[in-house]
Amino acid sequence: MKKSLTKEEKVQSKQEKAAKKEQGESRLPRWVQVRRFPIIVRLLIVIILAAGCLILGLMVGYGVIGDGNPMDALKKETWTHILDIVRQGT
Repeated sequence: MKKSLTKEEKVQSKQEKAAKKEQGESRLPRWVQVRRFPIIVRLLIVIILAAGCLILGLMVGYGVIGDGNPMDALKKETWTHILDIVRQGT
Protein backbone atom coordinates (compact mmCIF):
# COMPACT_ATOMS: atom_id res chain seq x y z
CA MET A 1 0.00 0.00 0.00
CA LYS A 2 1.08 3.54 -0.66
CA LYS A 3 1.85 5.70 2.29
CA SER A 4 0.03 9.00 2.06
CA LEU A 5 2.19 11.98 2.85
CA THR A 6 1.17 14.76 5.15
CA LYS A 7 1.19 18.34 3.98
CA GLU A 8 4.42 19.07 5.81
CA GLU A 9 6.15 16.08 4.21
CA LYS A 10 4.95 17.17 0.76
CA VAL A 11 6.25 20.68 1.29
CA GLN A 12 9.56 19.35 2.57
CA SER A 13 9.82 17.02 -0.42
CA LYS A 14 9.20 19.90 -2.83
CA GLN A 15 11.80 22.02 -1.05
CA GLU A 16 14.36 19.20 -1.28
CA LYS A 17 13.68 18.81 -5.01
CA ALA A 18 14.04 22.56 -5.53
CA ALA A 19 17.32 22.59 -3.61
CA LYS A 20 18.69 19.70 -5.70
CA LYS A 21 17.60 21.47 -8.87
CA GLU A 22 19.36 24.68 -7.81
CA GLN A 23 22.54 22.78 -7.04
CA GLY A 24 22.41 21.06 -10.40
CA GLU A 25 21.96 24.35 -12.27
CA SER A 26 24.83 26.05 -10.49
CA ARG A 27 27.31 23.39 -11.67
CA LEU A 28 28.91 23.88 -15.06
CA PRO A 29 28.04 21.28 -17.68
CA ARG A 30 30.77 18.73 -18.27
CA TRP A 31 30.42 18.69 -22.06
CA VAL A 32 28.96 21.21 -24.46
CA GLN A 33 28.55 20.53 -28.16
CA VAL A 34 29.64 23.42 -30.34
CA ARG A 35 28.37 23.31 -33.90
CA ARG A 36 30.80 24.32 -36.61
CA PHE A 37 27.97 25.14 -39.02
CA PRO A 38 24.63 26.46 -37.78
CA ILE A 39 21.49 24.61 -38.79
CA ILE A 40 20.47 27.37 -41.23
CA VAL A 41 23.77 27.01 -43.09
CA ARG A 42 23.30 23.24 -43.23
CA LEU A 43 19.81 23.65 -44.69
CA LEU A 44 21.08 26.07 -47.31
CA ILE A 45 23.84 23.65 -48.30
CA VAL A 46 21.32 20.81 -48.65
CA ILE A 47 19.01 22.97 -50.78
CA ILE A 48 21.88 24.07 -53.03
CA LEU A 49 23.11 20.49 -53.43
CA ALA A 50 19.58 19.29 -54.24
CA ALA A 51 19.20 22.00 -56.90
CA GLY A 52 22.59 21.05 -58.37
CA CYS A 53 21.58 17.40 -58.52
CA LEU A 54 18.30 18.36 -60.22
CA ILE A 55 20.09 20.39 -62.88
CA LEU A 56 22.69 17.67 -63.42
CA GLY A 57 19.96 15.06 -63.70
CA LEU A 58 18.07 17.17 -66.25
CA MET A 59 21.19 17.57 -68.33
CA VAL A 60 22.07 13.88 -68.22
CA GLY A 61 18.51 12.82 -68.97
CA TYR A 62 18.05 15.23 -71.86
CA GLY A 63 21.57 15.06 -73.28
CA VAL A 64 22.75 11.50 -72.75
CA ILE A 65 19.57 9.45 -72.58
CA GLY A 66 17.53 11.68 -74.91
CA ASP A 67 20.33 12.22 -77.47
CA GLY A 68 20.00 16.01 -77.33
CA ASN A 69 22.35 18.80 -76.37
CA PRO A 70 22.71 18.80 -72.55
CA MET A 71 22.68 22.63 -72.42
CA ASP A 72 19.30 22.67 -74.18
CA ALA A 73 17.75 21.20 -71.02
CA LEU A 74 18.32 24.55 -69.31
CA LYS A 75 16.69 26.72 -72.00
CA LYS A 76 13.22 28.17 -71.53
CA GLU A 77 12.18 27.30 -75.08
CA THR A 78 12.73 23.60 -74.42
CA TRP A 79 10.42 23.63 -71.40
CA THR A 80 7.70 25.65 -73.13
CA HIS A 81 7.79 23.11 -75.97
CA ILE A 82 7.54 20.20 -73.49
CA LEU A 83 4.67 21.90 -71.63
CA ASP A 84 2.84 22.55 -74.91
CA ILE A 85 3.08 18.84 -75.78
CA VAL A 86 1.83 17.81 -72.32
CA ARG A 87 -1.07 20.30 -72.39
CA GLN A 88 -2.09 19.21 -75.88
CA GLY A 89 -2.41 15.61 -74.71
CA THR A 90 -4.97 16.48 -72.04
